[in-house]
Amino acid sequence: MSLSVDLKDLDVLTSNAKQIQDDVLKEILTLNANTEYLQRFLHGSSYKDFFKKNVPVVSYDDVKPYIERVANGEPSDVISGGPITRFLGSSGTTGGKQKIFPINDKYIETLGYLSTLSSLVTSRHFNDKDAKKGKKMLFLYNRSESTTPSGLLVALASTSFVMSPYFTNRPSKCNSDFTSPDQVILCPDNNQSVYCHLLCGLSQRDEVVGVGSSFAYALVQAINVLQIYWKELSSNIRSGHVSKWITDLNCRNSVSAILGGPNPELADVIEKECSNKSWEGIISRLWPKAKYFECIITGQMAQYIPTLEFYSNKLPIVSTIYGSSESLFGINLDPLSKPQDVSYTFLPNISYFEFLPVDHEGEMASIVDLVDVKLGCYYEPVITNYFGLHRYLIGDILEVTGFYNSTPQFRFVRRKNMVLSVEIEETTEEDILKASARATLVLDQSTNLMLTGFTCYADISTFPGHYVFYWELKAKDVNYVVELDENVLAECCYALEESFDSFYRKLRSKDGLIGALEIRVVQEGTFDSLMEYFISQGGSVGQYKTPMCIKSSEALAVLENKVLARFYTKKYLLLDL
Repeated sequence: MSLSVDLKDLDVLTSNAKQIQDDVLKEILTLNANTEYLQRFLHGSSYKDFFKKNVPVVSYDDVKPYIERVANGEPSDVISGGPITRFLGSSGTTGGKQKIFPINDKYIETLGYLSTLSSLVTSRHFNDKDAKKGKKMLFLYNRSESTTPSGLLVALASTSFVMSPYFTNRPSKCNSDFTSPDQVILCPDNNQSVYCHLLCGLSQRDEVVGVGSSFAYALVQAINVLQIYWKELSSNIRSGHVSKWITDLNCRNSVSAILGGPNPELADVIEKECSNKSWEGIISRLWPKAKYFECIITGQMAQYIPTLEFYSNKLPIVSTIYGSSESLFGINLDPLSKPQDVSYTFLPNISYFEFLPVDHEGEMASIVDLVDVKLGCYYEPVITNYFGLHRYLIGDILEVTGFYNSTPQFRFVRRKNMVLSVEIEETTEEDILKASARATLVLDQSTNLMLTGFTCYADISTFPGHYVFYWELKAKDVNYVVELDENVLAECCYALEESFDSFYRKLRSKDGLIGALEIRVVQEGTFDSLMEYFISQGGSVGQYKTPMCIKSSEALAVLENKVLARFYTKKYLLLDL
C-alpha cells in the first residue's frame, strides 16, 4: 500500500474494488500459503477459487492455539509468511475477555493512512480559515505495553499507534496540529494525562477547531474531569504553573512551556463560564471556534450522543474510522451525517473482505465478495488479513446502505452476540439503544436530569427472570440536587419495555415468563469506576467502550455496590393484535 495520501486516490480505489480485492487476496496467499495453518488447506496454492472452497470460516477459538504458539516463541510462519513483530490486544469490554491478534508495522501504517485520509475528508467539509489554521484537542492516551512469553509486545491499537514511529515522527508534528504535545499523549498515568490535555486545550482555546478521542466515552470522561478540576485548571493558567501533583517530568515540562507564564485574563474567562449555573453548551463556550467532535459514536457508543450534544450545543459528531484489532475496514465519507446515519466506505486495499448473510442458516456457500453485497441486506464481515487471520468472523452485523463508485458502504448495526435474553427472546444491542432513546425522552420531558451512562443484564437468579438496567443520572444544572421521582422512573421502565418487540411483550405480559423490567439508579461516578475496573484488566481510557450488556460477575459487583434506588414497570404492556 502506498502511504502517500490524496483524496483523488479514493476514486481510483473505489472504482476498481473488485480487481484490487483480487490482487490483495493474491498477495496475501502468496505470502501465507506455505504457513503451517494454510498449508493443510491450500497445499501451497494461491488460487482464489481453491481458497474459497477449502479454507474454513473460523472464529477466535479456532485460531487461538496457533496465535498462542507464536506468542510463546514458535516461528511466525506457524500462521504468517511475514514477520510477526507484536500483538494487538482487544479492549476486553465487548466479550469480557481480552484477545490478542498478531500484526507487524503494516497494520500501524494502514491505521496512519486511514487517519490521514479521514482527516482530509473532514477538513474538506469544514473548509474555512479557522479550520485550516486551527488545532484539534485530542484526548489520546498511552498504556503500558506487556510482553508475551517470547518477548513480543502486546498493546492496544491506540497505544501501538501513538508509540510508533509513524506517529512520533509524523510530518505534521512540526506544525503543532494538536493542542497537546506528545509528552502528554505518551504519559503513562492517564489521570495526569487527561488533566494536562485539558490544561493545554484551555491555554489554546482560541485555536481549537475540533475536539476528539478514539471513542465517545473518553470525551464524556474528559468533561467529567473538567467539571471536577476547572478551578484548579484556572488557577494553573492564572499563575502560569502546573499543579504539583503532575509529577511526570516530561509531561510537566512540556505543559509548562505551553502555558508560557501567567494569564489572568484567560483564567477569568474560564472561571466565568464554568461557574455558570448550567453547563449546557460548555464546550462551545470554552472553545468558541470548535466546529465538531471527532470520535467513534456508532454501536454501544451511541448512548453518549445526548450527553455530548448537551455539553456542546449540538456540535456535529464526526465518526471517522471503522476498524478493529482484527482488521481496519474503511472511513466515513460524509462527516456531517447524523450519528445514527453514519456509514463507512470499505477500502479494498486493506484486507480481503467477504460477507456472510445474517440469515445464512449455517450455509457458508452463501458468502459473497465485497462488490457482490446487496443494498439493504445485513452481513457479518469475514476477513483475511496479512498477519495470519484467514476467513475470520469479526462478529459485527452491518447493513449495506449504498455504494461509493463500485465499493459498498455499511452502517454498523450491532455486535452479533450482544443480546439480552431471559427465555427464548433475543433483545439486540440495536433494540436496547432504540429503547433507551425512548426512555430518555421521558426523563427529559419530566425532570432536570440527564442519563450519563447505562448498561444492562438479564437477571435469571429468580423466577421469572427480568431485565435490569443500571442508570447513572446527573443534574443538568450544576447546583441542582438529584431527586429521583418514582413515577417518572417507573414510566422510564415502561418506555423501555414498550419499545421491545412483540415477542418480548407476549412473554412478559401474556405468558408471565419475563418479570417487570428494573432500573437501578447508581451513584454519580459509577461508570468511571466500571471503566477503572476494565482498565485494571488490560483496557485503556482511549479505547474503552462501556459494555452494553454486562457478562462479568466482577463488573456486575462494581455496579451493585453503587446502587442508590430501584424502580420497576408498574403498567401492563400492550400486546399487538
